[in-house]
Amino acid sequence: MAIGIILGFIFALATVGCIVASVCLIAGRRPFAAVGKRRVTKRPLAGGVTAGAAFVSFLLFFFIPFSFHTVQAGEVAVVKHLGEARAVRTAGTYFDFWITESYKKYDSKVQNLNINANTYSKDGQSMNILINVQYQMDTTRALDIENNYGSLDALSTKIQSVTEGRAKSVLANSSAMEIIENRATITMDVEADVKAAIDKGYYAYINTVVLTNIDFTDAFEKTVEDKMIAEQEKLKAQYEKETAIINAEKEFEVAKKQAEAKIEVAKADAEAQKLIASAEAYATKIKIVELARSMGYNVTETTDTDNNPLYEIEWGTGTEAEASKKLLIEYLKYLEYLAKWNGKLPDVVADGTSVMFPISPSEPGV
Repeated sequence: MAIGIILGFIFALATVGCIVASVCLIAGRRPFAAVGKRRVTKRPLAGGVTAGAAFVSFLLFFFIPFSFHTVQAGEVAVVKHLGEARAVRTAGTYFDFWITESYKKYDSKVQNLNINANTYSKDGQSMNILINVQYQMDTTRALDIENNYGSLDALSTKIQSVTEGRAKSVLANSSAMEIIENRATITMDVEADVKAAIDKGYYAYINTVVLTNIDFTDAFEKTVEDKMIAEQEKLKAQYEKETAIINAEKEFEVAKKQAEAKIEVAKADAEAQKLIASAEAYATKIKIVELARSMGYNVTETTDTDNNPLYEIEWGTGTEAEASKKLLIEYLKYLEYLAKWNGKLPDVVADGTSVMFPISPSEPGV
């Protein structure tokens, strides 16, 4: 286009200059000479030649500049010869005679199409959908688009109609809840369906199809909201139940471990008491043996099958043996009493008929 403008400007100047020169030559005047020197001999022949040059310049101005056509990047042009679409021009500058050749330009960049439609789900729920479609014309089929649609707007209208129909068909196969739960999957199904339909015979490529919004009625959305709240409450109750069970199991395990620990402690205490009792019994036995020996009784020492010592005291016979045993037991009690006595006498002693009170030496009259 810039080349045509420049050439048109040049040819226009040349035409004007030639016309002025031709008129001056025919009239016998110098247009640019000083006053008084402008008149010259008339030259009709030179004026005719100049007029012819002006005519040629005018023809060049009329035909050449307007025959330059520029197609910008992101555009494609359909060249029509006397109204018949014959060729396609991509980005660049071309020379086509403007009287017989005309250019119809198309935007070959990605087109953005927003569709708003009403439809129904499988279970009869009404919804309003918003769909965004991004597509590009097939530049190799520009002649077909021109011959069948005549403009990119007409092609967009057709793509919108096909997209809306395919989206309604896909959504009609699912219930409202399925659409809500599987929106991403349904969007991909709509995109695949639209691509299969458009790419097949509409001279365009579908880049993306996105369900940007699905709006159900207020009543249905309230129902869904109530259902979601109920499900959340159910999940909360289930969680609390499971948490309570887990906590109870933990407490049971803790109590079980504590009980087991107490049992083990009790067993240990019992075993210790048993060992203490056994030790005390053994110590008492040794004391008896030693006392018996000190009192002159004969003691025989043997062992059992576990190699534990066994003692046998010869107490004698009859009342003598019983008296010896009684004496020995009383003596043992006396020794135990001495072992536990703190060395203090009791403050009061009663023998059944009289009571003795201790008298402090510090009291007067003692």
